[in-house]
Amino acid sequence: MHLILDTGPWVALMCRDERHHEWAKAQFARAETLLTCEAVVAETCFLLARAGFDPAKALAFIERGIVRMGLSLAEEITAVRQLFERYDNVPASLADACLIRMSELYEPCRVLTLDGDFRIYRRHGRKTIPLILPD
Repeated sequence: MHLILDTGPWVALMCRDERHHEWAKAQFARAETLLTCEAVVAETCFLLARAGFDPAKALAFIERGIVRMGLSLAEEITAVRQLFERYDNVPASLADACLIRMSELYEPCRVLTLDGDFRIYRRHGRKTIPLILPD
């Protein structure tokens, strides 16, 4: 089973005072490797820096192999653009569109997220995306 990492849980893990910190900590402890995309890395680093945390600590997860890149935007640009067009009413962020695409590429998978929009998104047109969300 592939675990695909969104921004929210990663930020929650790094910020001890974040509401979902303990939940995120438990999810990371269970996972050997998490897949993500560069858009999620950029969002995570931005949000950590804005909250006064060191974004380099998130990059260390990539260096240690805990988080690895699972999508090349250059190779998947057409599919990601089509997802933007499909979800222009939500609207989807670049990170969301990349994660939806990753859910199509890595099966079976589950997306580790705090974002309720993933309940709306569909992969392969109509299939729900398996999620791991806090209760």
